[in-house]
Amino acid sequence: MNKKLAILPVLAILISMLSCQKQGAKSNSSTTKTIKFILYTNKDFSDVNDTINFSLTIKKKSNITLLDSALTSMRIKDIPGPANKMIFQKTVPDDGSTLIAGFNYNIKNIGYSWFLDTVSVSEKLKVIEYSFQ
Repeated sequence: MNKKLAILPVLAILISMLSCQKQGAKSNSSTTKTIKFILYTNKDFSDVNDTINFSLTIKKKSNITLLDSALTSMRIKDIPGPANKMIFQKTVPDDGSTLIAGFNYNIKNIGYSWFLDTVSVSEKLKVIEYSFQ
């Protein structure tokens, strides 16, 4: 009789573990999107001392912000060339929405602009490469 009683806690734990497993859960690779941001310039800005502020952005088409991340301020002359590209990568949940992603930038005392691209529903990896002009 004692052996039967000793088995009951083990059975209870096994049944509990089995009942808590998620059914039909998707793997992380199918539930996320990865966006790789690449920033550089092909132009010679060596004499431009104006300050520029870049930020990375990812939004749903419904205008819900998933990422708004400021990069460090720099002088335009310090934007790296093609050999030293700035590369950032961000993974976000994939709920089946089309995304808008890219760079926003502000040049002190000049203005604000952006470089944006669409991340389609079917894209799991998007590379957004921006050569600042």
